[in-house]
Amino acid sequence: MTDEHLEQLEEENDLPEAHPFSGYLRTFFRGPGRSRSLTRDEAFDAFSMILRDEVEPIQLGAFLLMLRYRAETPEELAGMIDAVRKAARLDGEEETDTEGQPMLDWPSYAAGRSRGLPWFVLSAHLLSQNGVPVLMHGYNSHLANGVGTEAAVKAMKLPVAMSAEEARSDIASNGFAYLPLRHMHPKLRELIGLRSLLGLRSPVNTLLRLLNPLQARSAFLGVFHPAFLDVHRETGKLLDLPRIGVIKGGGGEAERTPFKHVDLRMLVDGELSDVRWPALLPRTEKEQEEQSPVTLAHFLAVWRGEVEDAAAIARIKGSAAMGAFLAGKADYMDEAETLIEGWWDNRNKEVG
Repeated sequence: MTDEHLEQLEEENDLPEAHPFSGYLRTFFRGPGRSRSLTRDEAFDAFSMILRDEVEPIQLGAFLLMLRYRAETPEELAGMIDAVRKAARLDGEEETDTEGQPMLDWPSYAAGRSRGLPWFVLSAHLLSQNGVPVLMHGYNSHLANGVGTEAAVKAMKLPVAMSAEEARSDIASNGFAYLPLRHMHPKLRELIGLRSLLGLRSPVNTLLRLLNPLQARSAFLGVFHPAFLDVHRETGKLLDLPRIGVIKGGGGEAERTPFKHVDLRMLVDGELSDVRWPALLPRTEKEQEEQSPVTLAHFLAVWRGEVEDAAAIARIKGSAAMGAFLAGKADYMDEAETLIEGWWDNRNKEVG
């Protein structure tokens, strides 16, 4: 039965008018041979309705769980990101005035049981001290272990912005800003918080990593599930993002593990490439890392140089080297790592 026949039947039998969102669910749930993915335009319209609170809770749950079950496509992700950028007023023309524009976008949306201390915050801070402006944004929902990114940012007395405009101002004056999800669009935090109700992550966790709120020239993304590595790159290609790098990072963050090689999956001006970064430490040192305290006091002590934690320092410098490489501060992997060695040795160890 076609949609036209269904509408005619509803009129003849005085059935309730179909909800405007139901058409997108029919596209998903028509059954074998008839269901399909949404186009980019359809995903934009559907997610725009969600952001405007124009869908019923049962519809929202069905929509998110279906996308999670079969995995969102790059076209669907691009459409949903378009919707978020418009709703959050992030879709303006690219800034001609580079003051306050980040060179590197560094999202942090990981949650789960494998997160420890967010050493990548110190990596980003190291870059910001050396001419690489960084925007970090995120929300660590349902974090079972470790320390949240925002808590670490505050412990370092780095700026936490109340809006995208304030983040731009913070970057202009400090070279770094952290923009919490709640200050980008309140509905997004509500959606990502549904994990406890649905029992699963949703496509919101994926699209936020690619949002790039202030249109940085480069982005450094971390994922937990390897299957999503190429999804991020293909979505970035649809969004015309100039330069992104994606890794399977610690706890799902853009943080390089020092105990094994890490493949940096890159998208540069529409072209895909992979760069393998070697292990920095032998696996025998992993046991020592597991015995290190997971506290903000230890986090700050490593930055100040008050304690020697080889694994933590390797994570910080290794992640910073990838960030510098993505930001165009070095043309080669070895050059980036040498650059970071000097920056680390000469860092400003003060907090705040």
